[in-house]
Amino acid sequence: MNLFSFNLKVIIFILVLNLNAFSEILENIQINGNQRISNDTIKLFSKIDIGDEINKEDINRILKDLYETNFFENVNIKFLNNILNISVSEHPIIQNVIYEGIKSKSLLSKIEENKLIREKASFNEFILSNEEKRILAILRNLGYYNSLLETSIEKLDNNTVSINFKLDIGEKAKIKKITFIGDKKFKDSKLKRLIISSEYKFWKFLSGKKYLNENVIKLDERLLKNYYLNNGYYNVNVNSSFAKLIGDNEFELIFNINAQNKFFFGDLKLDLPNDFDTDNFKDLNKLLVKIKGEKYSLNLIDKILDEIDQITTVEEFKFIKATVKENAISDKVNLTFIIGESAKVYVEKINIMGNTVTQENVIRNQFELDEGDPFNEILFNKSINNLKSLGFFKSVNKKVLKGKNVDSKIINISVEEKATGEITASAGVGTSGGSIGFGVKENNFLGRGTSLDSNVLISADSLKGKFGFTNPNYKNSDKSFYMNAEILETDNFKTFGYKSNKKGINVGTKFEYLDDFYLGIGTSNFYEVIETNSTASVSQQSQEGNYWDSFLNLDFNYDKRNQKFQTTDGFRSFYSIDLPIISDNKTLKNYYSYSQYFELFDQNISSFSLMFNAAKSISNKDIKLSERINIPSSRLRGFESGRIGPKDGDDYIGGNYGVAINFASTIPQILEQSQNVDFLFFIDAANLWGVDYDNSLDDSGSIRSSLGLALDWYSPIGPLNFSLAYPITKEDSDKEETFRFNLGTTF
Repeated sequence: MNLFSFNLKVIIFILVLNLNAFSEILENIQINGNQRISNDTIKLFSKIDIGDEINKEDINRILKDLYETNFFENVNIKFLNNILNISVSEHPIIQNVIYEGIKSKSLLSKIEENKLIREKASFNEFILSNEEKRILAILRNLGYYNSLLETSIEKLDNNTVSINFKLDIGEKAKIKKITFIGDKKFKDSKLKRLIISSEYKFWKFLSGKKYLNENVIKLDERLLKNYYLNNGYYNVNVNSSFAKLIGDNEFELIFNINAQNKFFFGDLKLDLPNDFDTDNFKDLNKLLVKIKGEKYSLNLIDKILDEIDQITTVEEFKFIKATVKENAISDKVNLTFIIGESAKVYVEKINIMGNTVTQENVIRNQFELDEGDPFNEILFNKSINNLKSLGFFKSVNKKVLKGKNVDSKIINISVEEKATGEITASAGVGTSGGSIGFGVKENNFLGRGTSLDSNVLISADSLKGKFGFTNPNYKNSDKSFYMNAEILETDNFKTFGYKSNKKGINVGTKFEYLDDFYLGIGTSNFYEVIETNSTASVSQQSQEGNYWDSFLNLDFNYDKRNQKFQTTDGFRSFYSIDLPIISDNKTLKNYYSYSQYFELFDQNISSFSLMFNAAKSISNKDIKLSERINIPSSRLRGFESGRIGPKDGDDYIGGNYGVAINFASTIPQILEQSQNVDFLFFIDAANLWGVDYDNSLDDSGSIRSSLGLALDWYSPIGPLNFSLAYPITKEDSDKEETFRFNLGTTF
């Protein structure tokens, strides 16, 4: 035995003897100074009984435990002659809590929610200080950045106090300007569309996004960082965001971004234990080979993790865990996915707390594991992400504790709910006319996870209204169920010679059938009234009347876009078919669209798209006037909307078939320093043909095409779009529109 080891054992032996030497038997407990708190309660807090051995460590623990109760302002403990003497001075009791200067009941309720200072509780200076910070933080998060708080404490009889919070909240801090600085790569106009915060305008009377809100700013930072990460900027830093006072209660919100260089996926490897069958991971290996060389993207990493999730459904891999090792060299990110076995532990219980509105089953439905299942870290983390993506909660916190047995775990989930309702108003004006809209939406109706959506849109020639209900997880089937009641009135007297009024409902379900492949099945049922005017032909006037139509709707959506908003890569292929069930005309409708997004050079986003639309009666009847097809204005610039194709007299009547091909590419080199302007080059081509009620009116061989430039300007009023198009091929009857603009804003 070496000398050091021997000396260490001697020291430990002496310390143990010394500790036992200071331990004495407790023979009596004397308590004084307490008025409200009984002797028995203090003894209970002390966690010691007569007959116990007591030493200095026990005395320190008792002192700490008594202070932690928050009942006592001072505690003194003496242990002499086997008697423990506890002398206390109690905190005053809070008799009243008064808030002055707040007239809004809703604002007062937000301050009082989760308050730290309460009536009948013990008063504590430290807790009071934290309560003052909490109140000011709430006000700042609601936009009241210049709030002042003055606290007064009035001493009352019987050791009680009254606390008065006097508040001067002032006006909400407005976001006058949003600026992005640093090596940001993208223009301000694009980045502004990514974030929640928006600039203050006097007409934005509904939106609360125009006020400074610290929580929203933090969310903005995350949205910006994720966007850069999904576009290859692996080392991006949103270094800081701060508000600079530039006017009377007006601030400039500044985001400092350092994007650095773009990265691409390098070597992607899978590290498996020797006893694992590699055949079970062949799909994952194929995905890793496919991704190599692609630009770095969080979404692609999520696809890899989703593939690993699928592997965990195999019984022999219930207890696996995955970690990712990253190594960035030059402009490449090398990833090694390390798959290993975890301890064989089961979920004993899942506790959910903090959900005062959201029903517990809505939260549990987001879990990839259940009580009694093997505890799998991959599925557990995915469950937490599922909860966060609901959008019902301000925060989601998790704790995994030891269960009753060594092979069990208890999961505690704590959520903080937030408002889930929305009120929107919008207006637009353009070459084709103006429009105004209004909507109300609740995303978590009665806490059931279902959404209610109602909106109205009025334009120069149409009125659209909808009231809808959607359950995203109907009866725990992972399938959404929807039901919408709609009304649509379209006045096409001037252009097409008829007017249509439709009312009805559609019901259906949508779900992910395969990876990124979504299937929709539904039925639409509408009652329609068609009127014609004196300019309509005899054939058109013969279709005037009342119609009832029921269709079976099938949708097939294969979506491989990197993101649904501001897409920069990937493709989407969508096909829908409406099969007539009850219909006088028995119209069969087919629609197909394909969009591909890619990058031709740095900072460029290009797209190619194709659309085909067909409507034909399967009983060889004439389809209704309202079912006839027109090329959307966004698919064919350079021509007036609805003013191409077959004509019957002076009326443009549309066709039975329509096709459009489009190419667009951004030109970042034009006005490169202008942060709110983007230029786009486009080529459009389309054809519209087929007149089932009169073959002599057909226009089957006429392809219309155009090319031009478009300008997107994020103006102070709202997004403004200009396009200048030059028609290449056309017909004499077509109405040209070389210049077009659209302006939209929200309130």
